[in-house]
Amino acid sequence: MQAVSMLRRFTLGALGGLFALQALAQSYPSRPVKIIVPFAAGGGPDIETRRLAPKLAEALGGAVVVENRVGAAGILAAEVVTQAPADGYTLLAGSISQVVQKVLRPEAKFDPVGTFVPISKTSTTPAVLIVPADSPIKSAKELEALIRSKPGELNYGSGGIGTSAHIAGATFVGVLKLNAVHVPYRGSVELVPALLSNQIQYAFPIAGTSVPFVKAGKVRALAVTSAKRMSSLPDVPTLKELYGDDLFVQESWGGLWAPANTPSPVVQQIFIATRKALADLELRAHYLAARGLCPVHGGGIPEVGAPDPDGRCQGGLIHEHASFARHSGPGPVACHRRPHGVALPGT
Repeated sequence: MQAVSMLRRFTLGALGGLFALQALAQSYPSRPVKIIVPFAAGGGPDIETRRLAPKLAEALGGAVVVENRVGAAGILAAEVVTQAPADGYTLLAGSISQVVQKVLRPEAKFDPVGTFVPISKTSTTPAVLIVPADSPIKSAKELEALIRSKPGELNYGSGGIGTSAHIAGATFVGVLKLNAVHVPYRGSVELVPALLSNQIQYAFPIAGTSVPFVKAGKVRALAVTSAKRMSSLPDVPTLKELYGDDLFVQESWGGLWAPANTPSPVVQQIFIATRKALADLELRAHYLAARGLCPVHGGGIPEVGAPDPDGRCQGGLIHEHASFARHSGPGPVACHRRPHGVALPGT
């Protein structure tokens, strides 16, 4: 009799918890949902998230606001979200950068797997190797030759240590055994001004940041890090095409993450709304044509999975790219300096 009573109490408790989760999902969202962007306003990840937000709000039936938390190349924003209540009202506009940061900085107070629940990948994008439009450098091979002729004298920029631009730049230097100096900035939005003022001589910003400047004629694209040429830059070769090495194939992804232990019905609701938002034709046209991003397809609702479903972020490739980044530049001082301009031939 006692066992039956205990079973009844257990069953009623489980049913109560289930009903509570269902009620939470039905009332969600009852207040604005905040998406934390780890990078500066005006950069590719910021613009991408701000384009997505109103479509996501429409699909969710509630307000969605975007907040920038810049610092430590995305670590600050990640830590802010891990400390937020696990209720679906604070999300991270996460990316491969957070995975790389944990490899580079194991002491970071978050774990891309353990402290977050991945909701949905939102886009993928390669990096684009760019130089100023008036640079005498017309190809990646010419840039390689110049770096070899001036070891330690040329600078490449990124939006911070461990960002996609840093990993791509460090891979370029590492695979080709070059000597160039990495200059990290507070965000990718600073890279084109740095290029045009000759603080740096080349950079690898993601396509969402670089393509508009290429199309505006302010910078020249020398190569892309995708496996195939980009439809928005069909005349620009891939680095793999030029050098034949798979390590040059790097496509960053963006996605939405929530704090671990966010209720599954809420996660599923955000997932479905995200897929609906990404199916919007206007948003897809903006991603593809204007910014060179590849939005993840909307439509069918697959099971909620990691933002990197093919598992590459957990494999050896990320560790190998991060290894290049860890050892980029001749030393810690060089890696963090903001040097004066270095004159290029013909400039």
